Amino acid sequence: MVSFPGHVVVAADVDYSWAEKLAGEDFAAPSGPRFLTALEDRFGLHAGAFDISLLAGPLTGAPPVRLTPVEASEHPRALRAHRYRTGVRLWESEHGLLVVGRGLGGRWEVAFEVDPAAQGRGHGRLLATAARHLIPDSRPVWAQCAPGNAASLRTLLAAGYQPVGSEVLLMPGSAGW
Repeated sequence: MVSFPGHVVVAADVDYSWAEKLAGEDFAAPSGPRFLTALEDRFGLHAGAFDISLLAGPLTGAPPVRLTPVEASEHPRALRAHRYRTGVRLWESEHGLLVVGRGLGGRWEVAFEVDPAAQGRGHGRLLATAARHLIPDSRPVWAQCAPGNAASLRTLLAAGYQPVGSEVLLMPGSAGW
């Protein structure tokens, strides 16, 4: 389920009348628990987190932080990326991990993790900005962030990402929920 100003897209094999009846007059209903639970029950899936969707354009030149490509990682952020994305690429910096891959609809998505001892000093912003330099073919990059994760949201905004909507992914139970 993705929503943008004035639009909600429920990418599921349901009749419009079913969704309309369930949502009623509440335009925000598709992102709410009742609607998502109905989708979970109907398809045997599990709704993930409600996230803000952010988008940033590409940047040219070298990333603002030194990155070392990593073939594989047992880092929880990397393992999660492999569950939700294809074509995952990993980089380590002195203070964290950067992940890009193809997510929802084949779009390029970024995730990053800053080492706890280095948090609060701008490293997340550098990693989020670096992703904008690494996406092939000058494509934009998407990021998702829980609304309550104020630190990450501030980081993404500082790195030039703009909020464009929200999303909730429904996945099979084996996805880790």
